[in-house]
Amino acid sequence: MSHWPWMERTFDFSFPVTKWPDIVERLRGTPVRLEEQLRGPPRDVLTRKLDGGWTIQENAGHLGDLEPLWMGRLEDFLAGKSDLRPADLTNERTFAAGHNSREIGDLLAQFRKLRGDHVARLEALTDDTWSRVAVHPRLRVPMRLVDACYFAAEHDDYHLARITRLMRLAGAEIRAKQDIAVRPAHPIGRV
Repeated sequence: MSHWPWMERTFDFSFPVTKWPDIVERLRGTPVRLEEQLRGPPRDVLTRKLDGGWTIQENAGHLGDLEPLWMGRLEDFLAGKSDLRPADLTNERTFAAGHNSREIGDLLAQFRKLRGDHVARLEALTDDTWSRVAVHPRLRVPMRLVDACYFAAEHDDYHLARITRLMRLAGAEIRAKQDIAVRPAHPIGRV
């Protein structure tokens, strides 16, 4: 099954600003969900190119790569800027990071730390801060701070779903190799 590409997605920000605690909870939970997904698979599965895109480990590393962007956009809201800083749509940071050569535990710990700092900043905000508005640079729509956090949570879920898909592909590939390895050289009944 194909996965709806991130750059083609649209977002509905019609929910009330009072939804911010729920969204912050999603952001807080991403490191735990990511760690749960990546507990157990061997390194060769985590770093295997399976569908022409990033590996499982590169998808995980990308989440940490974007924390400075999310924190920077928070700073944009707090500074009263009319436009949010743009993302690097080439994802140069992720391509250059060498995530596949790192230990997965280090990647996960780094992301947990960065996200924890981000969530702590969000939880310290006053209620009126959540309704501040700036224009998203790619979508070209006005976005409240609560909407920007929702956008980040959706991005997290997009990559968690990509990782799940890659794990399934890896499992199917491993099962297929095991089936080939245990098949007899000559089918029974053939001479």
